[in-house]
Order: sequence, then C-alpha cells, then structure tokens
Amino acid sequence: MSRYRPPRRAGTPLITAAGAARLREELDELWLRKRPAVTQAVSEAAALGDRSENAEYIYGKKMLREIDSRVRFLRKRLEALKVVDQPPSDPSRIYFSAHIELEDEDGKILKLRIVGPDEIDPKQQHISIDSPMARALLGKQLDDEVCVMAPGGERLYWVTDIRY
Repeated sequence: MSRYRPPRRAGTPLITAAGAARLREELDELWLRKRPAVTQAVSEAAALGDRSENAEYIYGKKMLREIDSRVRFLRKRLEALKVVDQPPSDPSRIYFSAHIELEDEDGKILKLRIVGPDEIDPKQQHISIDSPMARALLGKQLDDEVCVMAPGGERLYWVTDIRY
C-alpha cells in the first residue's frame, strides 16, 4: 500500500479584513518574537557540548522547523488571499461575510457567518464558504427555503435575517 496522498485542494482565496489581520499577527508573533527566542535557546544548548544527547538542542531544532514551516505557509497564503472588506452590491442576498439567521423545521434558530477557510471557528458559528451549508445558502434571500444534505439526512431551513 502506498503512502502517497494527493495534495489537498486549497480553499477559496477569500478572507475578511479581521481574518487577514489575525493571520498577519500570527506571522509577526512567530517571526519577530518566537523564532528569535527559540534560536537563542538552540544556540545556548549547542554551546553545552554533545548535541546528539542534548534534549534542549534537539527539541529546539524541531521547534525551529515547525515555526519556519508555519511562517512559509502564512507568507504564501497571505499573498494568495483576497481581502473582502466591502459589503456586496446587493445586501438582500447571502454572499461572503454575511451574518445569517436561519430557522429549522423545529423552530430552532441557527446563527452563522460565512467566512474564508482560514477563519473557521465552530464556537462563533463561522463556517467556510466551501462548506455544503454555505454553498446551499449563497445567493439566497430573506424567507427563502434552503435544503442542506447533513450527515443525518436532508435538513430544511428558512432564511430569517441577513446582515453584513
């Protein structure tokens, strides 16, 4: 059996202004604060002598590789992303960055926000624009019926509020 896995498809290259700011903050934190501190710790551990049995040195090098990998990813991703900071021309329809309120068949209210794949946060009910729920919602307007395939079967929702 092969270990090959095809590369994962990159998500939609959209992000909100707040999401882009969070990614930049993470990049600055890694590059300007964490990496210099880990580099200093590795150089101090290397000065102690035998590196083959030096846990601080080995762990520090591993941390540097992880930090460098994340920094490379963030730099490439930030270059590719398009920041969406303006509401759409038709705010009566659901598009990227919309705050949506849905009502299901049982009368329960579900509040969601459609964001880019880099900003997903289940605690805040932020869903990716690439998710099946978001794809079903895009282009809908108030009082539209939305049918979504969920793991438990089809679910019906009605759009009760759209805000940007």
